[in-house]
Amino acid sequence: MFIGEYSHSLDDKGRLAIPAKFRAALKGGAVVTKGLDNCLFIYTKKEWEKIAVRMAALPFNKANDRALARHFLAGAMDVDFDTQGRINLPEYLRVFAGLKKKAIVAGLYNRLEVWDETSWNTYKKTTEKESNTIAEALEGLGA
Repeated sequence: MFIGEYSHSLDDKGRLAIPAKFRAALKGGAVVTKGLDNCLFIYTKKEWEKIAVRMAALPFNKANDRALARHFLAGAMDVDFDTQGRINLPEYLRVFAGLKKKAIVAGLYNRLEVWDETSWNTYKKTTEKESNTIAEALEGLGA
């Protein structure tokens, strides 16, 4: 389970250190892909397989289904850790997420999200201000 929020820097080669507490779960390798809200999603290989199967099963005769499958599947890349616990984020993914020097790695149970620090802070400020309204709209959450 991935939880928590961590600030890390990208180096000049596009390498990002993954928080040590998450590395064991990602030991067998990971998949990084374009996420939603202009961030990146990182999955374990096992979790990625579940996502990929669902995406591949979407009907190809519907434009939105094709677009979503392309977004996640064509944007994906296998990544491995170097000896310092870093992954290399391909340039096209760094550009997609607007990653500059500072990044936030956020744990969201079955995935990690990687955000540009400024984008994350803007997103958090907006959603935290609206958290009551958002919670009201999520009937049946049971919390």
